[in-house]
Amino acid sequence: MYENYEEMPVNKTEIDKLQALSLEELYDEAYKPKMPIIEDFLYAGTYLFVGAPKVGKSFFMAQLGYHISMGIDLWNYKVHKGTVLYLALEDVFSRLQSRISRMFGMDVCNNFYFVTHSKNLNYGLEEQLEQFVAEHPDTRLIIIDTLQKVREAGGDKFSYASDYDIVTKLKSFSDKHDICLLVVHHTRKMESTDSFDMISGTNGLLGAADGAFVMQKEKRTDNRAVLELAGRDQQDQRLLLDFDRDRCIWVLKQAETELWKEPEDPVLDAIANVLSEDSPIWSGTASELLQVLPEIDMQPNMITRKLNICAGKLLIDYGISYECSRNHSGRMIKLELVKE
Repeated sequence: MYENYEEMPVNKTEIDKLQALSLEELYDEAYKPKMPIIEDFLYAGTYLFVGAPKVGKSFFMAQLGYHISMGIDLWNYKVHKGTVLYLALEDVFSRLQSRISRMFGMDVCNNFYFVTHSKNLNYGLEEQLEQFVAEHPDTRLIIIDTLQKVREAGGDKFSYASDYDIVTKLKSFSDKHDICLLVVHHTRKMESTDSFDMISGTNGLLGAADGAFVMQKEKRTDNRAVLELAGRDQQDQRLLLDFDRDRCIWVLKQAETELWKEPEDPVLDAIANVLSEDSPIWSGTASELLQVLPEIDMQPNMITRKLNICAGKLLIDYGISYECSRNHSGRMIKLELVKE
């Protein structure tokens, strides 16, 4: 913000001071949850999608984009419909046309967009993406295929700092707009027992990202692949996929990792019963909320903290938005049934 310390305000101590929260203050705040793009599979944030050349990454990117833009569930994963932008920077439009028509036939949608040329990240790409999102506010997914096409060439391009910086810039954009940026990248030739160690470049790429997908085959000509995923907002998974060569789509054959499901929450269950299609909104104080929840034995401040902590689960699992504000009467709670 300032070129040097001399240009900073005199009261720079306040700027330099650590903004620390107590545990009480932390619990008294409700934070915006990471929204799923594909439940239990892909969330808002910046993710790497990594695989060897010609392993089938571009087919999988087209498959993801089509399912999200059409609102069609992917295998047994629920999809939340939205606009998709696919930066297919190693392709041409004629090849995209041929590939996707072979995969999905002639059914079309008007919210799946393609780009074959863009600026790089240090010279205008962010502004281009900002413009697209402004014109398409329902954007859920932007695919960048590949990372190498949008990064600035330079002598330090393989340094940890450079790798961390480029993903951090992308993550800032995805966090700002609450969308998913899926960045296609390559594996390195050196084998490793940990699939995520095979990501080409330094650990700075994975360190800055919200998660990663690694697709591998034993042989390039195999129809079967293993897809491993790990992230901050979803459980680690290992999926066995088959490639349908007639339709050029990936088919889930087996999930080697059984997803853990959180147990039902009696407080959230009780709150969900307060709202209905005929009465989709409730507002009042925490004490008034407890009056309509006679089966819940909690103090008013505890029910507020419970809702602050579980606001994301309440929204994603129950379809109920939660707001807490303060006025002259104290803290006011608002609960509302929301559409997707």
